[in-house]
Amino acid sequence: MSGNGNGGGNGNGSTRIAVPTHNERLTAHLGHCGEFMLFDVDREARSVKRVVRETPPPHEPGVLPQWLASQGAQVVIAGGMGQRAQQLFERHGVEVHLGVAEAPAMSIVKAFLDGRLETGANACDH
Repeated sequence: MSGNGNGGGNGNGSTRIAVPTHNERLTAHLGHCGEFMLFDVDREARSVKRVVRETPPPHEPGVLPQWLASQGAQVVIAGGMGQRAQQLFERHGVEVHLGVAEAPAMSIVKAFLDGRLETGANACDH
């Protein structure tokens, strides 16, 4: 599926989760991914309602948090990201989960919905 990113997390009981990916697998660093998979989920039902794939704008400091917030992302799951990106996500009210191991994005989102997402150390050192 693909789309324009609109419609996620718009008050209809849906939450939009952003995962930086390559070949539908989580990539280690938020700023170095070629694509984001945006999952519209029902947290109560623990179900994925829709998946949208989006190509991010070119990586520059501060761009991705603003762009993902404009795409309706309310949660970001990543291996790592810089401190500035974390602060910008916080300003936009986006929940961040870091230190997640590379795996298929769909299984990561399902683990998140089931309350069993494993996080660890931030895979980024800046």
